[in-house]
Amino acid sequence: MQQDGLLVELPGTDDLHAKLTAIVGAENIRTDDASRRLHSEDIWTPVGPVVALIVAPATVQELAAAVATARAAGYAIAPRGAGMSYTGGYVPVADRTVSLDMSRMNRVVRINREDMTVTVEAGVTWKDLNEALAPHGLRTPFWGPMSGLSSTIGGGISQLNAMFGAGHYGTSSESVVALTVVASDGSIIRTGARGPGGETPFYRHFGPDLTGIFCGDCGTLGIKAEITLRLITMPAVEDHASFSFPSGEAMLEAMAEIARQGLAAETCAFDPGLTVVRMKRASLTADVKTLSAVVAKEKNFGKGILAAAKIAMGGRNFIAPTDYPLHVICEGRSKAAVDHDMAATRKIAAQFGGAEIENSIAKVIRAMPFPALNSMVGPTGEAWVPVHGVCSLSTAPQAFADIQALYAEHKAEMDAHEIHTGFLFTTMSSNAIVVEPVFFWPQGWRPVHESAVEPAHLARLQQRPQNEAATALVTSLRKAVVAIFERYGSGHFQIGRTYPYRESRDALSRNLLDGIKAIMDPDGVINPGVLGFPVKGNA
Repeated sequence: MQQDGLLVELPGTDDLHAKLTAIVGAENIRTDDASRRLHSEDIWTPVGPVVALIVAPATVQELAAAVATARAAGYAIAPRGAGMSYTGGYVPVADRTVSLDMSRMNRVVRINREDMTVTVEAGVTWKDLNEALAPHGLRTPFWGPMSGLSSTIGGGISQLNAMFGAGHYGTSSESVVALTVVASDGSIIRTGARGPGGETPFYRHFGPDLTGIFCGDCGTLGIKAEITLRLITMPAVEDHASFSFPSGEAMLEAMAEIARQGLAAETCAFDPGLTVVRMKRASLTADVKTLSAVVAKEKNFGKGILAAAKIAMGGRNFIAPTDYPLHVICEGRSKAAVDHDMAATRKIAAQFGGAEIENSIAKVIRAMPFPALNSMVGPTGEAWVPVHGVCSLSTAPQAFADIQALYAEHKAEMDAHEIHTGFLFTTMSSNAIVVEPVFFWPQGWRPVHESAVEPAHLARLQQRPQNEAATALVTSLRKAVVAIFERYGSGHFQIGRTYPYRESRDALSRNLLDGIKAIMDPDGVINPGVLGFPVKGNA
């Protein structure tokens, strides 16, 4: 708790500290003010209540014991992966909260090529998983978000992810085979068909899908300890193309048709607002790491040098500042198959008014899939926050148009407060498009940004003071955008405490959810308030 701006110890914390020390060791518990504050905010939500302490278990058994001990002591429990949430998904609602730091549970437990599965602990990052699988010529179908440098797989299954592989295989949870999940009393549930002895999960859909219950739950139905994912053989061939469209609606129509035909492994598109932001960031031509990655990605060194040279000469100025660029990656077992998909993609782009442009950004996206997280702040140090909807292919263009109309209605206010916007779009399998509006406004960064952004990058930017008026307008606009998505029946990742979930379900669905919560977490101590569950007791 806080008194006169200072953190003071909660009653009973000493006893809890001693019990947790016996489980994980003193060096794996943190009580310093800076760490506690860091674990009490996310990208959007500043510090309010401050967690009492942070515990970092290293095994399933330590995790189960720590969770049971915190609950028995009357503390809420907030599981935290890399801290990339922008929806209040792990921030405490009361000081009497234990933050679970999952970073020590970072082992790739088993790569099983015979059964084409991989089992990892929840704290493994997407980058580390891909590096572990690469020597075997293997990959998970969905293989990570752009934040995969630090984003964890446990967090990705709890919050759900978009991006790499999603055009063919959907979100992160659709690659999951089985889960090991800890309930609030320390009990353990293991889902899926698990092979001889129960330790080699290989098939998800054995009876009712218990695995799915814990996917996208933001960690409030149980704490993920281990995740088993499907494997595929690494695609042998990939190709890249980029197109520029005169309007967002036309681009979204093209993306929808590309999705319907299952052509792209992933798509990534921007509006002119984000194009301007990208232009303000360091030029591709100045980034030796980027060009080196492009060279390394090509199997032929000469082709790699040629690709890097084209990027260096073209920079980013090949995109008209008023156009909407779409970047497409196709992959497959053979060049003929990929060529076929690329030809079909080009035909669709042309049908909707797209002109092919230099594919530099598409190449860079694949060559450097997990870049440094410097985009967590604006190009000159502004605050940044996204909001998003998972739209049907038919409703995405109109939802986008409605959001633009909202911005036009509030243009004078937004200009007065120097609020800038952008959009990111990507396809999800053959049936959805993610529409992600983002906001930039003149307000300073916080410790959560400092923990993720490269220090050298941050040092080049301007730190700004708090800007309550602009932040209040961004808050209002975010709520209005969420309401637009709600009108179209959109879905959401990373629901946290931002998007309506429990309250949007029919009565029987709510009863079912409440029954699961009552079994897994009867006292409501795991991430209270997330998914719309009521906050109980001391929480």
